[in-house]
Amino acid sequence: MMRRLGLIFAAMLSSSPALAQEAPDWRGTLSLTVENDLFGGSDRYYTNGLLLTWRSPSAELPWPLNAMDRALDLAFEPGALRWGLSLGQNIYTPRDTSTRRPDPRDRPYAGYLYGAASLTRTTERTQTLAEIQLGVVGPSALGEFVQNNWHDVLNIRNAEGWDRQLKDEPAATILLERRWRIPMGQVGPLQAEAIPVVAGALGNVQTYASAGALFRIGDGLDADWGPVRIRPALAGSGFFQPRQDFGWYVFAGLEGRAVARDIFLDGNTWRDGPRVDRRVLLGDLQAGAAVMWRGVRFAYTHVLRSEEFYGQKGVQSFGSFSVSFRF
Repeated sequence: MMRRLGLIFAAMLSSSPALAQEAPDWRGTLSLTVENDLFGGSDRYYTNGLLLTWRSPSAELPWPLNAMDRALDLAFEPGALRWGLSLGQNIYTPRDTSTRRPDPRDRPYAGYLYGAASLTRTTERTQTLAEIQLGVVGPSALGEFVQNNWHDVLNIRNAEGWDRQLKDEPAATILLERRWRIPMGQVGPLQAEAIPVVAGALGNVQTYASAGALFRIGDGLDADWGPVRIRPALAGSGFFQPRQDFGWYVFAGLEGRAVARDIFLDGNTWRDGPRVDRRVLLGDLQAGAAVMWRGVRFAYTHVLRSEEFYGQKGVQSFGSFSVSFRF
């Protein structure tokens, strides 16, 4: 399956010579990312995301990831290798959370709890990511527990319709992502660059193809590939490797996705339950800033996401904050 996804991009790369690998990095990166619609002034749809991510030093792979690495040999050039582990949770609710009988035309309640293993190959100008996510959708994902207990802490009214959420279902997704670094010269003392990205995902949770680009300007851009985001999104790199004590950049990006499957809108795969009429084409517009100082990276991204289903009341606005530590 990974080979099939990889061959999608092979033709785009066949005419380009292999590029130099990055210098070895002997430190790993631990990142915590929080996404919430509270930053956008609402409490609906994609309402909360949490992601804890570890990216290894650029060293030898643990044996379970060797097969994934060999699969990438079929389509991509060699690069500095990093492996990663992640633990995440996403929570989705309808627009009106005050009723115990949610509107059947609105987004269903759903929680998603998952772990992921990933492999990244990086050269001076390219980055390739392969990731496998395994988890559960439904009550066992603890969406109700996390949301309503957090609402209790903040003295916010609980969401009342969790009894009608998606049912328990094992979840599996394979993701392949490819990005390029394109220098765009200097703007005074500052660097500028574009990072085009193509990606594809296949699984019973989400199946989609996406393309987009991130534009950045700042100082020390070679430290990373943009900030961490929770997928599906125009995500950056879970690791960073600064060459100086202090660096920063501002950025803006646009991504479009063609979606064939989204369990959070289409409903459970093998069981009846709540579902809505999903839109096939959607997009994200994002902007933000990142600061890197002595082995710590802070980043904030604000996102506008287009309507994901017919009957949705306008675009969604939410924020993403991440902090990363090298050690």
